[in-house]
Amino acid sequence: MKRVKSILICFSILMMFSVNATAVESIVNTVAEGCEPELRTYCGDVLVGEGRVLACLYAYSDKLSGKCEYALYDAATQLERFVDALSYLAQECNDDLEKYCSSVRAGEGRLAECLIGKKDKISNRCNQAMKDVGLE
Repeated sequence: MKRVKSILICFSILMMFSVNATAVESIVNTVAEGCEPELRTYCGDVLVGEGRVLACLYAYSDKLSGKCEYALYDAATQLERFVDALSYLAQECNDDLEKYCSSVRAGEGRLAECLIGKKDKISNRCNQAMKDVGLE
């Protein structure tokens, strides 16, 4: 049970950051499908947004089914992989981001769009990182 609470806390903190819409959709679907009975029973009246649904699941963490616990663990794993990929990309493309995208506001994929738009100018190292994480 302590592990589920830790996962829910980490998941809610990480979800506050702007991330790729496809990744978020996949993560949300994982939880929605795996925790459907719990979401309906315990959190059906909760207003979606700002981590309120995750807070609801946290409040009822002692009542979650094994399927829901697994879905939350799986979603946290997906999110961790995504954050690792973003960290790798930021590290490999740091110089290119500073050189070509310094005026671009971070969030909602704007920096990724900038790198893609400057693909012919950015370093081989950054281009390789973009390929490695599937950003082309």
